[in-house]
Amino acid sequence: MNRDRMSHVIVIHPPDAAGGRRVHVGATILGMARSLRDLQEFLRRGGLDWEPEQITASPLVEWRGGGPETWD
Repeated sequence: MNRDRMSHVIVIHPPDAAGGRRVHVGATILGMARSLRDLQEFLRRGGLDWEPEQITASPLVEWRGGGPETWD
């Protein structure tokens, strides 16, 4: 998931009953994030070494069911 080659938006789904948010890029599920730190790690593993401020401000990130402050 190289930022220069990324053609899909990073989608953060609404929290589930356990407080996790499913994260995917295109058809690829990155995992279930329970915090911004989890999300940061998923993106780092995919090649995006972003700081939390970059994640919350990026137009490549689509927050559904609440923004970066909503985890439960």
